[in-house]
Amino acid sequence: MKPVFAAVFLLCLVFSSSLFEVTMAASGFCDSKCSARCSKAGIKDRCLKYCGICCEKCKCVPSGTYGNKLECPCYRDMKNSKGKPKCP
Repeated sequence: MKPVFAAVFLLCLVFSSSLFEVTMAASGFCDSKCSARCSKAGIKDRCLKYCGICCEKCKCVPSGTYGNKLECPCYRDMKNSKGKPKCP
C-alpha cells in the first residue's frame, strides 16, 4: 500500500510542476508583449493589468502600442461589464 501511495504522490508532484512551468512560460510571454503594448500608456499599471488578463485568456497581444486589434480577434472582442472594450 505504501509504495502505491508514494508512486501516486510522486506522479502528482511531477504533473503539478509541469503545469507550473507552462504557466510561467505563458506569463513571460504576456509580460513581454504587454510591456511593449503599454509602453506609451498614460496609466501604465492599469494597462499592464488588463493587457495581462486579456493575454492570458487569448494567448495573443496585438502588435504596436495602439490599434492592430484585427491581429487578435479574442483580444479585440473581450468586453467589460459595461460593454466597452476590456483590452488596451
